[in-house]
Amino acid sequence: MQFKNNSKQRFRSIQGLRSFKDTLPKNIKKVISKKGHIYSETLNNWKYIVGNNLFQVCYPKSFKNSNRFGVSTLLIMVKRGHEVDLEYSKKEIIDRLNSFFGYSVIKKLRFTSFDNEVNLKSKIYAQENNVTNNKYRKKINGVTNTKIKKSLIKLIRVFKEK
Repeated sequence: MQFKNNSKQRFRSIQGLRSFKDTLPKNIKKVISKKGHIYSETLNNWKYIVGNNLFQVCYPKSFKNSNRFGVSTLLIMVKRGHEVDLEYSKKEIIDRLNSFFGYSVIKKLRFTSFDNEVNLKSKIYAQENNVTNNKYRKKINGVTNTKIKKSLIKLIRVFKEK
C-alpha cells in the first residue's frame, strides 16, 4: 500500500479505511478526552439514576473532571426549596452514578438552586402575544370588506394553533 499525506489529518494514514479516532474533529476529540461522554451519558440516564421524584426538581448542569487541584465534580441545578431533599440523597446519587459507569467517576456533587423562571417567561411571552393579537384584531375590525375580514380572522386562527 502507498502512504499518503492527508491534509485534514494530523498523522500520516494508510490509504483506505481510517480509524474512528482520526475521523473526529479536533474539538470533539478534546471533549471526549476530558471525559465528555460521562456528562452526556449522565444526561441521558438522569431519570434512571435519581428516580422520578428528584428528576422533577433537578438536572445536571456540568461535569468537571478531576485534576491535580480538585476532584471530579458534577454540578446539579435544583429548584428552590428542594435542596434539602437532594442533600439527603447525595451519597445515594454518587453511588448510583459510580455503579452505572462501573468505576469511581464522581467524588463530589455541587448544588445550585434556581427559581422556576421558565414558567414566568412563558407567561410574560403569552401576555405579549395576546397584546399583538388584540392590536391586529382592532385593525381587522377596521376593514370594511367582509370577505377580507373573514379570511384574516381565519389566518389568525391558523397562527394561534401553531
